[in-house]
Amino acid sequence: MIYTISGIRFPAAPSTCKWSLPGADGSRSTNRSLLLKKESFSRMIFAGMSSSDSDSSSLAIAASNKILVPGGQGDGSLSLTDQLENPETVLEDSQVLHDVDDPTIEDDKKLKDEEKLVEPTSGYNEVNDEQESASSSLVGDDGRAQSEDASAPIDGTKSIEKDVARPRTIPPPGTGQRIYEIDPLLNSHREHLKYRYGQYKRLREEIDKYEGGLEVFSRGYEKFGFTRSATGITYREWAPAAKSAALIGDFNNWNPNADIMTRNEFGVWEIFLPNNADGSPPIPHGSRVKIRMDTPSGLKDSIPAWIKFSVQAPGEIPYNGIYYDPPEEEKYVFKHPQPKKPKSLRIYESHVGMSSTEPKINTYAEFRDDVLPRIKKLGYNAVQIMAIQEHSYYASFGYHVTNFFAPSSRCGTPDDLKSLIDRAHELGLLVLMDIVHSHSSNNVLDGLNMFDGTDSHYFHSGSRGYHWMWDSRLFNYGNWEVLRFLLSNARWWLEEYKFDGFRFDGVTSMMYTHHGLEVAFTGNYKEYFGLTTDVDAVTYLMLVNDVIHGLYPEAVSIGEDVSGMPAFCIPVQDGGLGFDYRLHMAIADKWIEMLKKRDEDWRMGDIIHTLTNRRWLEKCVAYAESHDQALVGDKTIAFWLMDKDMYDFMALDRPSTPRVDRGIALHKMIRLITMGLGGEGYLNFMGNEFGHPEWIDFPRGEQRLSDGKVIPGNNNSFDKCRRRFDLGDAKYLRYHGMQEFDRAMHHVEETYGFMTSEHQYVSRKDEGDRVIVFERGNLVFVFNFHWTNSYSDYQVGCLKPGKYKIVLDSDDPLFGGFSRIDHRAEYFSSDGWFDNRPHSFLIYAPCRTAVVYALAEDEPEPVKR
Repeated sequence: MIYTISGIRFPAAPSTCKWSLPGADGSRSTNRSLLLKKESFSRMIFAGMSSSDSDSSSLAIAASNKILVPGGQGDGSLSLTDQLENPETVLEDSQVLHDVDDPTIEDDKKLKDEEKLVEPTSGYNEVNDEQESASSSLVGDDGRAQSEDASAPIDGTKSIEKDVARPRTIPPPGTGQRIYEIDPLLNSHREHLKYRYGQYKRLREEIDKYEGGLEVFSRGYEKFGFTRSATGITYREWAPAAKSAALIGDFNNWNPNADIMTRNEFGVWEIFLPNNADGSPPIPHGSRVKIRMDTPSGLKDSIPAWIKFSVQAPGEIPYNGIYYDPPEEEKYVFKHPQPKKPKSLRIYESHVGMSSTEPKINTYAEFRDDVLPRIKKLGYNAVQIMAIQEHSYYASFGYHVTNFFAPSSRCGTPDDLKSLIDRAHELGLLVLMDIVHSHSSNNVLDGLNMFDGTDSHYFHSGSRGYHWMWDSRLFNYGNWEVLRFLLSNARWWLEEYKFDGFRFDGVTSMMYTHHGLEVAFTGNYKEYFGLTTDVDAVTYLMLVNDVIHGLYPEAVSIGEDVSGMPAFCIPVQDGGLGFDYRLHMAIADKWIEMLKKRDEDWRMGDIIHTLTNRRWLEKCVAYAESHDQALVGDKTIAFWLMDKDMYDFMALDRPSTPRVDRGIALHKMIRLITMGLGGEGYLNFMGNEFGHPEWIDFPRGEQRLSDGKVIPGNNNSFDKCRRRFDLGDAKYLRYHGMQEFDRAMHHVEETYGFMTSEHQYVSRKDEGDRVIVFERGNLVFVFNFHWTNSYSDYQVGCLKPGKYKIVLDSDDPLFGGFSRIDHRAEYFSSDGWFDNRPHSFLIYAPCRTAVVYALAEDEPEPVKR
């Protein structure tokens, strides 16, 4: 017998799956678990009776008239956290989390019931980030915090022990004034920015007052969801509109009358389940669980919002929450320290599920063993992983998240993911997570939508809470509990799984009430600071960057913003939003625009402007193409260039075609000039390093809409949802040369660090010759985009005098070139100004080539061939 979970096949092992019903006395079963004991790093298997046997009425959208204040209700009582357990002091592996001299500790301990909450106002909020070097000395690679009552969140792991215990704190807000020194144009919008920063400071003050500080506030996973103590399991859920609630699952035979929950004045439902008589936990590891609620929209069974794992059982459509708390001996223990943040960030964007060469869903273990070594060999120093958060619709590419704290079960278990991350750290790779806090799936069965029966629970109600293009729900960032949920979510992935940072998806959509839809940003500052700015969302971004950089100084924060928001990558303490990098999204769009034109219509100045159009002191991650450019309706750059010729003319033992020759040459040039001029970091989507053909298309069936329209599917095919790494590895194919060039690019960047050099100068952008010459660091880059003209004794300017040698040549036969340049040649500079440079030297520049020159004394070791 074979069980299948989301397209993954597992052999059944029924002898290990024990079942027993509750006894006549109502006692719980202690041996009913759907979690099969696993071997090292293997998949766990979930199967069994369906939770859908219970009645669940269809939900109708109902607006809520709740007033949301710090703590949840605005009735003048203590904050929600104080009501739960007042965690003013939390010890973490014998580490003091607060400065012993911090007066706020005493203030937190002395909070009285008569203290009243201050209702937070909605409106403009400001952004500011704390990335102080001083905070780096306060943080170590430690494990998850343990609360005073010995209660701890499930899914914990032992982390690498540190020799010295250090307190973990988040520095207080700064003045937020330095942005005016960096960009004087911001002075004309000082009122807006002052209000924004004031909102941010007000939130920090209220969190300090009512929650014990941002450090405590961001550990909501220690109070909500399932937490385990020595005496039992506590489950808490925020659902203020629910009329009643009960915890149901395999552990109580899905009996809605067995475990009734109680509600406090903040709308938090709670139940404590004592251990069984034999000391075993009341909910077995691997059991399915849900919460049944009587809501304004009727009865509904929901996956707990803070669930740490969920799966789709064989033959079922809805997912089930899984109580994931393996025995200590089965928990993965991290063995390797997290790498330090590199100066030059070179990111390999990846998707675990589609990383196999076979038409299937790949696993965390297979990615760990097969793909991570490939990334390391190519020369990247970071891997960015998409689709980590659980998403019931695979074809959403992971962007319609249903369970925010749960890793995707299609690819394995939480411990499998931890093993992957640990292996990456062993290889010296940072692991960045593509995190989605910009919106949520509108899935009512599996996700947060209509969780408590109202459309205003986690999201804005009405049209403001719906993204019409993405067909998803939009968070209400002015809601106290939404802030707790999202801030805790970001920290959870850093703390529990030891991710090294995030790429925040859809930040432009977050920052504006129009979400960037049908809006053309021109750079006018009024577009950034006005009534269309969602200041609540901007303030949330400041807070989350406070958490990231305050508690994890080595973590990387990247924002996907196409608008060009000023101060996006300026520290929060200086008045910015606090990101480390902005994704330079305009570059990829420009290349697609250029590829639709004839070579004769390419303009060198247009290319240079797009690559260098970024804000001072704000770092960018440049890329020629990411996953976006390869989705259905578009195609990879290689396929744009070579199209159907890629099917028949990529073998070295067959003649090439002019289209293939042009495509391979331009593919290398596009990638090198993007890395050379586009930013301080570089990103590539997996497979595109060797010119992956075609496009990405996830398996999907035919869809029939309510209006009668039919959206055709692809017969649920995985053919276009995989990566053909075998093409790049095959030395008899032309793909191999492009892959070797990509590796050589990273070797040169690793050696010279040109992406982060302060020296960047474009000395030539000749529209007639179609030549671009620029300096980055101590290197001189020469690009000849002309389709036929090659230039002998071509003069190029340089800053430093001396003897230059070639360190990278796109025309090298190793890279599929034609070997038109003699690498034994030496290039001696001559004095005299040329192209505004004090020195120059003469070169040979063949058509459609890119060559990098370096001073001979700085020459790196040759690339291994």
